[in-house]
Amino acid sequence: MEKIRGQVERITFVGEESGYSVIKVKIPGRRDPVPVVGNFVSVTPGEVLSMEGSWRMHPKFGEQFRMERYETLAPATAEGIRKYLGSGLIKGIGPVMAKRIVERFGATTLDIIDQFPERLQEVEGVGEYRLEKIQKAWADQKDIRELMVFLRSHDVSATYATRIFKHYGKGSLEVLQNNPYRLAMDVFGIGFVTADKIAESMGFSRDSPLRAEAGVLYVLQKAMEEGHACVPRNWLLKKSMELLHISISVLEGALTGLLAEGRLILQVVPRESQPQWGDEEAVYLKGYHLAEVQVARKLRALQMFPSMQNRPHTETAMKWLHENLSLKLAELQEEAVRRSLVEKVLVITGGPGTGKTTLIRAILALYGKAGGRVCLAAPTGRAAKRLSEATGHDASTIHRLLQFSPQSGGFQRNEQKPLNKDLFIVDETSMLDILLAHYLLKAIPGNATLILVGDVDQLPSVGPGNVLKDILTSAEIPVVRLTQIFRQARESHIVTNAHLVRQGKFPRMPPSGESLQDFYHIEKEDPEEALEVILKLCAQRIPERFGLDPVDGIQVLSPMHRGAVGIQRLNTALQEVLNKETRSVERGGRAFRLRDKVMQTRNNYDKDVYNGDMGRIAKIDTENQEVWVDVDGRGVVYDFSELDELVLAYAVTVHKAQGSEYPAVVFPLLTQHYMMLQRNLLYTGITRARKLVVLVGSRKALAMAIKNDKTQRRYTLLAERLGGLLDF
Repeated sequence: MEKIRGQVERITFVGEESGYSVIKVKIPGRRDPVPVVGNFVSVTPGEVLSMEGSWRMHPKFGEQFRMERYETLAPATAEGIRKYLGSGLIKGIGPVMAKRIVERFGATTLDIIDQFPERLQEVEGVGEYRLEKIQKAWADQKDIRELMVFLRSHDVSATYATRIFKHYGKGSLEVLQNNPYRLAMDVFGIGFVTADKIAESMGFSRDSPLRAEAGVLYVLQKAMEEGHACVPRNWLLKKSMELLHISISVLEGALTGLLAEGRLILQVVPRESQPQWGDEEAVYLKGYHLAEVQVARKLRALQMFPSMQNRPHTETAMKWLHENLSLKLAELQEEAVRRSLVEKVLVITGGPGTGKTTLIRAILALYGKAGGRVCLAAPTGRAAKRLSEATGHDASTIHRLLQFSPQSGGFQRNEQKPLNKDLFIVDETSMLDILLAHYLLKAIPGNATLILVGDVDQLPSVGPGNVLKDILTSAEIPVVRLTQIFRQARESHIVTNAHLVRQGKFPRMPPSGESLQDFYHIEKEDPEEALEVILKLCAQRIPERFGLDPVDGIQVLSPMHRGAVGIQRLNTALQEVLNKETRSVERGGRAFRLRDKVMQTRNNYDKDVYNGDMGRIAKIDTENQEVWVDVDGRGVVYDFSELDELVLAYAVTVHKAQGSEYPAVVFPLLTQHYMMLQRNLLYTGITRARKLVVLVGSRKALAMAIKNDKTQRRYTLLAERLGGLLDF
């Protein structure tokens, strides 16, 4: 083992998860910086490192120093301090400000920041606001570094430190030392496996009650992420045993404890549903049980409550509609309009081209004539925007309608402060999960009419529950199913093929020729060849032939995340061909470039952005460590530490595309996707396109998707509650 000491010149490579790094260090007596490799915890240019290790000769990169142990020393020279401060270490100090501060205070700069920070105001550009920002960042980075050292000592990636510190603040280390399993439930992006690794290295027993409870909660939470509102009790214990490898008696004890604390709820499953369940008891997380019970209760209550006094009279309204509007309604559409004037809760379902939008316009006209106050809403921003454009009425996302307040941590609209409207029309309700349905129904007054519009054949919501399908299954809420495809829609191969797929039939390809069509299938068996075709389609062929923007006009949808044409590889490849910007920031192994197309991956109520929202990166501010994203014309600011909430969105899964519509959709379908090849997934993907669909892949994979109409089972008891098989 040899000892060397030197100043970090630059960081060449950092493995985000492992911490393995390649850095260049200036060592006294050597003309050029030497490469040093090893596991470092967030080293910064300008720092001085004292290291122990050994020299070796790499066959490709030459002489290197392999670090085994090191300690960090503050830079001693003015130049070292300038590099240290200008590296982005402290929010509010970039290269320009670092130069000014060091020119004023020289080698004493770090002591000034640490002990006499108010003196920074002697530097041009440092006012009270910036000073406060620098002081906080300086204090935070010291705490975060301490946290990083703790994590690395337990063989856990130090990249989690900022996330943990943001959630727990100065109490982070205490939380980790007392109960590291809290991380799995509290901190986004940190799962049970990471928490368990920390706990094990700290000496927690494998049979620890804390571990058993955390494991059960983790399995249940993962089930919710897969769409279940609850799970069978025996299923939960079996999955928990597979994860934890501990005895059933310990898990039974953990489950009993969680039920006693009220964190979980046990529900007896009706006898009529037990054959499908295979179990007589369901387990809920407390919040999901409450949501399901209240959704059923509110839907039943709405049906029984008297309606608004100035509701349109049916026959008078229909006569006025025929005489004054140019809308010609089909038989089922007319039935839907009539029932919207009679029923308190109504579901209207149908595929593309069946006239749902025309129907909404007619209902709005009638309620408007009668002086009714109407409210249009949809689960996503893009769906709300489409609804507004199609009807000429303002439409809102459900989240914005309910007015989330970061200060109170909840929605402002509820039973105590309901939405003062007579008619609520909610579009794209196949996307409505049980929690969002719960919060929406809480804010709807009893005398209002609720119309739920959606396509039950699409994929269910990303979140837990299967609200639209459960309502239809219960047969307790009036439903109008639109089946007629109108003439204009029949001229679209996209619409006609979507309905063929829904019926389990092969799509019909339009005849090839000089004229442009709206539906194509490019047959490719080899995944690599399919990838090349997709890149050419997006970068050249579709923009040139159809005049569409390669980024905003084309959306690639894929059934899976991994594989040659999975989301991850597609995004990396599409970023390379569609975005030549050099300004970028890298976090969590992802490189984000200016102008990149990105998507939000979780609900962030504070920022008013939600799972599936898409935007473009408009600004990267390295000094303040912020990324600005344009989401539907609104600037949303992300701290660098929050970038794990974003992913590239040149390609997205079909699930994430729900509620959105794009000019063109490119959809790879290969047999390697066999796990996800389902009819409703293909149908949903096709119906996302407005002008053009291009399927790329094998005919066999297409056949597999069309044939497979078995949708994944979602555990939920909403239909039973609505049908009276369960007490509220």
